[in-house]
Amino acid sequence: MNWAQISDRLTQYERLMRLDKPIGTLLLLWPTLWALWIAADGAPSWWLLWIFSLGTLLMRSAGCVVNDWADRDFDRHVKRTADRPLTAGTVSQTEAWMLAAFLALCALALIIRLPRLVLLLSVVAVFLAVSYPFTKRFFALPQAYLGVAFGFGIPMAYAAVLERLPAECWWLLAANILWAIAYDTEYAMVDRDDDVKIGIRTSAILFGRFDVAIVMACYAGALAILAWVGRGAGLGVYFYAGLVVAVGIALYHYKLIAKRTREGCFKAFMHNNWLGAAVFAGIAVDYAVRRQAWPGALPPLW
Repeated sequence: MNWAQISDRLTQYERLMRLDKPIGTLLLLWPTLWALWIAADGAPSWWLLWIFSLGTLLMRSAGCVVNDWADRDFDRHVKRTADRPLTAGTVSQTEAWMLAAFLALCALALIIRLPRLVLLLSVVAVFLAVSYPFTKRFFALPQAYLGVAFGFGIPMAYAAVLERLPAECWWLLAANILWAIAYDTEYAMVDRDDDVKIGIRTSAILFGRFDVAIVMACYAGALAILAWVGRGAGLGVYFYAGLVVAVGIALYHYKLIAKRTREGCFKAFMHNNWLGAAVFAGIAVDYAVRRQAWPGALPPLW
């Protein structure tokens, strides 16, 4: 195999792992960082930050490979996905499973020395990642299942820092589920006509003409829960400023999806990266300011 062939294989694997489309990784990463910062009182170790950031990338990539394998016969009927590597035949099914296994093993290697509770939760995380693509066959609201899968870094972060799972970690997971229903419904609205034809179940189909209203209600619920968790964690004005920015972003999404155009719905979905970032910025800045006000009150960053 010459260099051109090797380069082509790597390009196809990159596309299969969605490394060229980082939005999914970011939507997993932000809630994980929310949890990591709150669990560690704003001072997670750099080691844990590296582990969870790289682990998020690896597991999201593995999940994309499994998802494309599961949907390989459906994707050819959807204009947006017809050229994906497995559907187009540029990557074999054997290659896909070998790549997914390699990515999962790399993720496992990252956490092997973390507390036992993290390892136990990782088994659940892998199950959620592998099983999610199949929920679209029988579950009318797969976006809720996606919210659990995408948010499972939250309990894992708490387990890594505290070696226990306090109530606030489950409330954060609940907020992430509502947020995932909101943004993935926007994503599903892009493909609604194609999904109806091929028999895929999505929230956009389930919600029907109430889709926009329910998306906005989910945003409201997610942000309300985050505000409640922040209050319990003693977060202050900078955290709430971040939430205000997130509210503004959600209202902007309403403008984008109100007419249900493919372009507007897809733009709103992609824009959710900034909503997650705004919440994290509020959390991180609030803790950073507190560290400046009370030096030594929080543990060091290493």
